[in-house]
Amino acid sequence: MDPNLDGNEANENARASAGHKLGQLVGDWFEQFFVVPLAERIARELALFADHRFVKRAVRGAGKVLWTDIEGNQVDYDVVLELGGTQREVGTPVAFLECFWRRGARHSKDKARDDTGKLLPMRDFYPTARFLGLVAAGEFTGPSRELVRSRNVDLFYVPKQKVVEAFMQHKLVMDYDDKSPESTKNVLVDEFERRLTTAAKKRAASTLTQLIGDNAVASYVLRVKAALSASPEEIRLIAVHSSEPIVFRSLQDAADFLDHSPQFPMCSPVESFVYEITYSDGSEFSRSCGSLAELRQLHSQMVMLAEHMRKML
Repeated sequence: MDPNLDGNEANENARASAGHKLGQLVGDWFEQFFVVPLAERIARELALFADHRFVKRAVRGAGKVLWTDIEGNQVDYDVVLELGGTQREVGTPVAFLECFWRRGARHSKDKARDDTGKLLPMRDFYPTARFLGLVAAGEFTGPSRELVRSRNVDLFYVPKQKVVEAFMQHKLVMDYDDKSPESTKNVLVDEFERRLTTAAKKRAASTLTQLIGDNAVASYVLRVKAALSASPEEIRLIAVHSSEPIVFRSLQDAADFLDHSPQFPMCSPVESFVYEITYSDGSEFSRSCGSLAELRQLHSQMVMLAEHMRKML
């Protein structure tokens, strides 16, 4: 025990340590042995490239799967499905996935808000990012699940008891009563880690898939396919010409200008464009483009996705 901590603080740290360790073990297992194989199944069926932290790519090496949002920020995602992606070339993103395991329901809504907030900018920046999804396991409250769906983010939800049962069928205990002594929790977590071999991870993942059911998994795959295959029903290309700014030194000067048939100088207008699409599933995409080249690039990506999905389905 740290001599600088009193008894209560030491117990709290032990609790956090045991809980964090268990959460990390189960969360990593869920991502690598359930979510990634699920994404790779979709990638195989649709001839896409599944990028995730468990695969090495010459184009990025090991580590984070980073994509740029509309503000130029680099954002790390758990799985990205790419059209035309290879080991040596980054493709066009068509689906972004985040996954997590939660042992308890506390702060579920914050988690839902944070993860959907991380996904949504990709839909605004990439017209081909037709599928945004969360794959969640554990305790995730009804209001939290509803928040995810209200933001038009797909949710594949695995209840906690199914995960517990998947391990229990292989005599792996990964849950405990919160009222248990901290020493008991630590022993349980240490034993769980010791017995969690690669073979045990694969067996538990296979059992979890059986408990979830083939229909649920197949339904998820179909949802991804449906989102990617929704056809553009209307494409709108808008040219925008902006005048040079008129500068005023006071509120009254600006008011006087606006009150008397204002004329804006258009001798050297700044040209920009807007690319808008309405899809057959009712969803829409809209993005401003600074140049005609950018507008053409966005449209070429959509043409490529539409042609690819037409061949696949």
